[in-house]
Amino acid sequence: MAFDFKKEYKEFYQPKNRPEIVTVPRANYIAVRGQGDPNEEGGTYQQAIGVLYAVAYTLKMSYKTDYRIEGFYDYVVPPLEGFWRQEGVEGIDYGNKAAFRWISVIRLPEFVTEKDFAWAVEMAAKKKKLDCSAAEFLTVDEGLCVQILHEGPFDAEPATVALMDAYVREKGYGNDLSEERQHHEIYLSDARKVAPEKWRTVIRHPIRKE
Repeated sequence: MAFDFKKEYKEFYQPKNRPEIVTVPRANYIAVRGQGDPNEEGGTYQQAIGVLYAVAYTLKMSYKTDYRIEGFYDYVVPPLEGFWRQEGVEGIDYGNKAAFRWISVIRLPEFVTEKDFAWAVEMAAKKKKLDCSAAEFLTVDEGLCVQILHEGPFDAEPATVALMDAYVREKGYGNDLSEERQHHEIYLSDARKVAPEKWRTVIRHPIRKE
C-alpha cells in the first residue's frame, strides 16, 4: 500500500478543530515563491501550483523511467501547502490579498535528494513543456507551533486564528511570526471540487515561550 503522509503523520495533517501545540520536525519541500492575489485567474499563484504538481508527479512516477531514486517507495503525493506573509503586517490582512508574499509547497519524501529533485525539474519541464525553473528544493524546520483545523472559506480564518491566539496566551506562549517563521496553511480539500463551507485547512503558527 502506498505511503500516505496524512495517515502516517496524523499529528501534523489531521489536527482537531481546537488549538493544540506541536513541535514540527524538519521537512523538505518542492517550493515556488511569488507574490500577489492567489485568486487571480491564470496568475502567478496558479502557475506556481502547476509547476509544483508537475515536479511532484514526475518524482512519484520516476520508477516508470530509467532514472532510479535510491530508497524509493510508493507514496501518495502530499497535499498542497502554503507559507504566507505581508510586509509590515503582523499576521495576515485578508482584505489585502494583492499584498501577499507566498511560498507554495508540496512535501517531499525523505528519500528525495537535491540531485533527484534537479532531475525531476528537468524532466517535468520537458514532458509538460512547462517552465519549471522557479521550483526550488526547500528545507523548513518549523519547530514549536500552534495549529488547528479550520473548516470553511479562507476569508473566515480570522475567527479561527483568534481561537489560536487566545489559547497561546493562556498556555504562556506568544506568537513568533516573522519573515522566517510564517503563517502556514495545509489544504486538505480540493477547492475546485468542494464547496467553500466544506473546505478543510490546517492553520499553523510559530510560537515561543514567553
